[in-house]
Amino acid sequence: MPRPHASPSEPAAVTGPIDLAAPGLYLSRELAALEFNFRVLAMARDTTVPLLERLRFLSIVANNLDEFFEVRVAMLKHHHAYGSAAPGPDGLSPPELLSRIRSRVLELVAEQYQIWQQELRPQLDAERIHILTRKQWSPRQRRWLQGYFEHEVLPVLSPLGLDPAHPFPRILNKTLNIAVVLKGRDAFGHEGHMALVRAPRSLPRIIRVPAEVCGEGDHFVFLAELLHAFVDLMFPGFKVVGSYQFRVTRNSELMVEEAEVENLARALSEELLGRGYARPVRLEIASDCPQSITSMLTRNFQLEEADVYRCDGPVNIIRAGLICDWLDRPELKYPRFTPQLPAGLETSRDKFEQIAQRDVLLHHPYQSFAAVVDLLRQASTDPNVLAIKQTLYRAGEDTPLVDLLVEAARHGKDVTVVIELRARFDEEANIRLATRLQEAGVQVVYGVVGYKTHAKMMLIVRREGDTLRRYAHLSTGNYHQINSRSYTDIGLMTADPEIGEDLHKVFQQLSGLGPRIALKHLLHSPFTLYTGVMERIERETALARAGRPARIVAKLNALNEAHVIEALYRASQAGVEIDLIVRGACTLRPGLPGISERIRVRSIVGRFLEHSRVYWFGNDGAPEIYCASADWMERNLMRRIEIAFPIRDPELAARVYEETLASSLADNTQAWLLDTEGRYHRATPGRHAPYSAQQALLDKLCP
Repeated sequence: MPRPHASPSEPAAVTGPIDLAAPGLYLSRELAALEFNFRVLAMARDTTVPLLERLRFLSIVANNLDEFFEVRVAMLKHHHAYGSAAPGPDGLSPPELLSRIRSRVLELVAEQYQIWQQELRPQLDAERIHILTRKQWSPRQRRWLQGYFEHEVLPVLSPLGLDPAHPFPRILNKTLNIAVVLKGRDAFGHEGHMALVRAPRSLPRIIRVPAEVCGEGDHFVFLAELLHAFVDLMFPGFKVVGSYQFRVTRNSELMVEEAEVENLARALSEELLGRGYARPVRLEIASDCPQSITSMLTRNFQLEEADVYRCDGPVNIIRAGLICDWLDRPELKYPRFTPQLPAGLETSRDKFEQIAQRDVLLHHPYQSFAAVVDLLRQASTDPNVLAIKQTLYRAGEDTPLVDLLVEAARHGKDVTVVIELRARFDEEANIRLATRLQEAGVQVVYGVVGYKTHAKMMLIVRREGDTLRRYAHLSTGNYHQINSRSYTDIGLMTADPEIGEDLHKVFQQLSGLGPRIALKHLLHSPFTLYTGVMERIERETALARAGRPARIVAKLNALNEAHVIEALYRASQAGVEIDLIVRGACTLRPGLPGISERIRVRSIVGRFLEHSRVYWFGNDGAPEIYCASADWMERNLMRRIEIAFPIRDPELAARVYEETLASSLADNTQAWLLDTEGRYHRATPGRHAPYSAQQALLDKLCP
C-alpha cells in the first residue's frame, strides 16, 4: 500500500533526516498561478492606481483566467480522463487539485465582480464615464440603441430555436451567447420553448453611445445589454419569459505530434481550425440564470455543475479593458513617459561602431526598443553585412522587424529566421509571418522537433576589412515592440567575439540539426542551462558549508522545477542566503523550519509586467550574473531551446544587479511576500520611506 501524501497545507515536521522531495514541501503549480491573479486583482482595488488602469487590471485578470482554464485546467481534465495524470511534486491528485482550483476561482470571481459592481462602476460614474445597464437608459438613449440594434446588430444575428430539427448548435470558444426562454407558437404551429442567440465576432462587444444622445460624459453599453433589451424583436410572435447570457471556455492546447507530421505549419493550420470547438472546460453564466437552463447547458456541453461559474455582471467582462484604450483621459491613466536611448548609443552614429567600442545594455520599457530596430535597419542595407540570423517567438502583427528582415533579404543578405510556430495563442500570426518571410526569400526554420524555441537572440555577420565580425543582440524578452512598452526586460548588444561564436554555434545547431555543441559562455537549454544552474547553486552550498559568504538572488517569472527547489532547500540548510523575486507561480515554500528558513520569496506587481529573468550567484566575492529567456521551470530547463547569457562588463553587471535585483528587494509598496502556506501579503513601508522599484527606474532612466 503506497504511503499517503503529506497534505500541502501542513509543513513537514523536522525530526531526523528530512526528505526534501516530500510533497508537503511543495506548493501546487496551478494554485500558485491562481494566487498571482489575486495580486493583479488587488491593483484593480488599489485607489492609488489611476482609475482607468484599475479597469485594465480587472480585464487582465479575466484574460488570465481564460488562459488558465484553456490550458492548465483543460490539460488536467484531459490527463485525468485518459488516466495519464500523475500527482505533481505537491502530491495532490487531479480530482483534489481540481476541487481546490474551483474553490479558489470562486473566491476570485466573486471578488472580481464585487470590485466591478461596487467600486469601479460607481467611481467611473463619478468621472463621467458611464457603463449603462438597460435599466439606466433614458427614453432618448433607448430609442437610439434600438435603432442601432435594428440596423447594425439584428441583420447579422441568426437566432436559433431548439427543437428536434434544430439541435443544440456548436458554440465557439469564448464567444457571447444568450439563452432565451420562450412561450407561444411559431408560424408552423410549433411550440416554442428555448432558443439561442450567438453573437458573431464581427459585432463590437461594447457600443459607444454618441454624445448628442447622452449629453455630458462618455457612455458605453455592453452588447449583451442590447441583446437582452431587444430580444423580443428577434422572436416576433413569442413572449420572452427570460434571457440569460453565457460563455463557454474550451481546451485550447494544440495536440500535434511533431514527429508524425511532414509539414508542421500545415499540421498546425489544420489543428487551429478545430481549436474553437474543442472540448469545453468552463461555463460562465449570468448569476440569475435558473437552474433548469444551467442544467440544459451543462448537459449539452458535457460539463458538470463544478464547471459552472456564475457572474454578477457581463460574462465577457474582459471587454471592459477596451474602454481604457478608447478614452483620452490622461488624468485617469499612468503618466506618459518617453523611453530613452542608453548612454553611448546615439541615434545619428553608426550602430556597429558604437557596439564595437563597448557592450550596450537595454532595460525595457525604460529604455527604447527602437535601439534594436535601428540596429536591424542599418544591417538590412549595410553593404558590409553578409548575414542576419534571428529567432522570433512572439513578434506581433505590426512589427517593423519583419519589414526589415524582408528588406535585408531583398538587399542580398543571407537571412535566416527561426520562428516558433507553437507559441501559444500566436500560432496563426506566426504561420502568416513565416509565409511572408519565405515569399521574400528568407530561410525560415521552425526550430527543433519536440522543443519550443524560446530563446531571444539575433546575430549579424559583417565584413570589416579582412575579417568577419559578429554583432549579437540577446534578450530576456520577445522581439515585440508593443510588449517592450509594458514588459520589463533586459537586452544586451555586444560584439564580444566569444559570445558571437557561441551564438553562431547555436544557430547552426537550430538550422542544421547539428550535434551537441560546447559553448564558452552561454548556458543553453536543454543541454547546459539546467546543469549550469544546479552547479552554481551547489557551489554556493559548498561555500556556505566551508564558512564562506554565500548568496543567491534570482528574478524569475515562475519557479516550479522540483530538483532546483530541492537544491535551494539544501543550500538554505547549509547557510546560503537566498532571495527569490518570482512574479507569478512559485511552488517553493519559504520559511520552513530547518529547510527554507534562509529563503525569502517576493513578487512585484505594478504598472509594468515584470518579465526579465536574472540569476546572480555570489561566488565567494567574484559574482556571476546571467540574464535569460528561461524561468526555473521544468519545461524551460528541459524541453525548450533557451539561452542564458552572462553580463561580462563589470559596470553593466553592477547596473543589472541594482536595477533588477537590489531595486526589487527594496520595494515596499508593490512587493508581495510569500508565506509558508502559499499566501501572499503586501509589503508596507513601515518606518521606511515608500519605495517603488518601477517608479524609481522611471525617475532614473526616463527623467
